[in-house]
Amino acid sequence: MSATKYSYGLGRRKSATASVRLIKGTGKITINGQTAEQYVSEDPSLLARLNEVLTLVQKEKSYDVTVVVRGGGTSGQVDAIRLGIAKALTTEAVDLRPVFKKAGLMKRDPREKERKKYGLRSARKKEQFSKR
Repeated sequence: MSATKYSYGLGRRKSATASVRLIKGTGKITINGQTAEQYVSEDPSLLARLNEVLTLVQKEKSYDVTVVVRGGGTSGQVDAIRLGIAKALTTEAVDLRPVFKKAGLMKRDPREKERKKYGLRSARKKEQFSKR
């Protein structure tokens, strides 16, 4: 295997972690060994969210994206991949950072699942109150 130059970005969302590599190429997106269309086939809006970062800066056909993503559901994984692509592109070209910040693509979404507390049914749901 030859040593190819690539840009790296790590993205996280909920419990999903995406490791993203950008290589100069033709615009192929590979996620865990599958094409992006195969990986998010159940919801076409996820594919649009996945490509949003590259379409924002008109670089859809400039880079091949290779992703290894673990944990979480498909939606959280797509958001983690978006953040990873944005971070990798800013290491490639620093002048893109303000564009991504204005679009809200450089910030990690901090919302996590709240843990279940003892004495409750779930994180906040209580037993139904009975007066008698």
